[in-house]
Amino acid sequence: MAERVRLITRIIALSRSVQLGRQLAEVERAINSLNPATRARLTGLTLRELELAAQCEFPHLYATPPEQRYRAWGSGTDIGFARARSDNLQVRLRGIALWLAVAFHETRDASFSEPQNVHRRILGILRLLKQSAPAVVEKQEEAGRAA
Repeated sequence: MAERVRLITRIIALSRSVQLGRQLAEVERAINSLNPATRARLTGLTLRELELAAQCEFPHLYATPPEQRYRAWGSGTDIGFARARSDNLQVRLRGIALWLAVAFHETRDASFSEPQNVHRRILGILRLLKQSAPAVVEKQEEAGRAA
């Protein structure tokens, strides 16, 4: 019985990783299409979303409506992904930032290799954003220290 549960858990993790991986590829394309000034704005929004999510009791459920908190995973990535496809630049940036924050927390302590791989890709994107907008990151870190 325990072996079946482990197998089902592994299948669910693999399925979720495939879904997040597909979404991440589209999020990466959207980020790569941004000019440097817009990327700097995205960096600030992403840092803010990561901070807000980290303050939640369950960061991977950030932006998930209360009635949906008992699903296998939250709806924050779905909400962020839908917004990331918007024609409105501000909505798109906020959606990308939300998706990155929720996916980061969802995959952070993964016990299987597939979600760990997604997490490493997200870390790479966060590193790229941080490098592309050091002034924004510095301001956010100073604000955090002052608070």
